Amino acid sequence: MYTIAALYHFSRFSDPDSLRKPLLALCNEHAVKGTLLIAGEGINGTIAGPRYGIDAVIAHIRSLPGCSDLEWKESTATDPLFSKMKVRLKREIVTMGQPDVDPLARVGHYVDPADWNNLIGRDDVAVIDTRNDYEVSIGSFEGAIDPQTQSFGEFPAWWEANKDRFHNKKIAMFCTGGIRCEKSTNYLIGQGIEDVFHLKGGILKYLEEIPPEDSSWKGDCFVFDNRVSVGHGLKEGPHVLCHGCRRPILPADAEREGYEAGVSCHQCVNETSEDDKNDFVKGSADGFGQARGTTHRL
Repeated sequence: MYTIAALYHFSRFSDPDSLRKPLLALCNEHAVKGTLLIAGEGINGTIAGPRYGIDAVIAHIRSLPGCSDLEWKESTATDPLFSKMKVRLKREIVTMGQPDVDPLARVGHYVDPADWNNLIGRDDVAVIDTRNDYEVSIGSFEGAIDPQTQSFGEFPAWWEANKDRFHNKKIAMFCTGGIRCEKSTNYLIGQGIEDVFHLKGGILKYLEEIPPEDSSWKGDCFVFDNRVSVGHGLKEGPHVLCHGCRRPILPADAEREGYEAGVSCHQCVNETSEDDKNDFVKGSADGFGQARGTTHRL
């Protein structure tokens, strides 16, 4: 059994590069795999490994400057989620491309999962999904607005183009684990929006705590590991990834026109050239059931 820890924490690291090698060595020593991003603004990532290994890595991260109150979300899996451990130095731990955004200065009002349904059911509240289009395609909260972005860095431009739609509305935002909303709520506050709320712990915490019969969530939640998607109780979902476009698809999609194992699906069959398709055929011997895992960016 593998323990999975999804974590992020905003802090101020004066020398983030000095943190990378000791953290990588500790993860390798304790058989922990996954990806951790380190930047001057903090740390973000998902790791998986034996219980003792996760405990050791979490303890180390909590010892870093400003990280003693680190929070993380745990789940379990029977199969390995990652093939290796990567600790990467980045400009941002979640890329928005807005240098003035600072979640350590101020963020929106946190809303616990138990109170989320009441908030998003109000007529004076606009609910915005801050995730990318391929994530939203397999599940979201009922009635949520989909900005149809392909990366989180597109969100500010989307807001600028659509902000007049939300005049006299309170804004409730959500994302997978909460990190994108730390930045998006700070961004909106900087744009003069005061009534900004976000789901504490993100979709993952909501699915962990709220039973299906009381849930406003429809579908599954895309995750950035070999599970591809999870549902209520954080149980692994049915999705796999198309080898060609890396979008999530269902097993039944293998019967749809345009699907070719290891090459394309109905979503991307007309998006790639014949040369690309030939390269996929040469470079992949994977069948449909093996196309798990993700290299998507936020």
